[in-house]
Amino acid sequence: MDFSDLTLPPANWIDQYPDAVEEIPRNMPKALGESVQMTCFVDADHASNVVTRRSITGYIIFLNKTPVVWHSKRQNCIETSTYGSEFVALRAATEKIIALRYKLRMMGVALDGPTNVFCDNEGVVLSSTIPGSLLKKKHNAISYHKVRECIAAGVIAVYHHPGRWNLSDILTKILGGPRHRELTDCILH
Repeated sequence: MDFSDLTLPPANWIDQYPDAVEEIPRNMPKALGESVQMTCFVDADHASNVVTRRSITGYIIFLNKTPVVWHSKRQNCIETSTYGSEFVALRAATEKIIALRYKLRMMGVALDGPTNVFCDNEGVVLSSTIPGSLLKKKHNAISYHKVRECIAAGVIAVYHHPGRWNLSDILTKILGGPRHRELTDCILH
């Protein structure tokens, strides 16, 4: 996966998150070999459970082109909007990314920049990547600030990705055979 053409508008996070830095262990071993690029595709299927109306979180994390973590789980809370369920999913993926980045560094693996995170909800991407954006839903505040602080610290970079090619759809939605094979082929090649 080549993401060299991805760019984010310049952002100044100092006012919102002046102390935001990635926690890098002081006792980590010296990195050996080539650095790896971490990429994540994240999605939520809002209120998909017809009995409880809980959403499903799904994400796939790649090291270079190899999927190393995939996760699909019903969310613990009932979100009233797609925006909220997507932010909960993005926060869950961000927390896993933080843990994986730490583990890789402690094993002597060098990381190539922030983790590229792809989300198909444009509102969530804009709210999380533009420093001046305001949160209008107080109950989403924890997810909102966790994601934004990680962006400010350079842990992740969040991009909008068309829903049709969000690879985490296979973890959140019931797909027909041809569509499922199409996404599976993208993951395995």
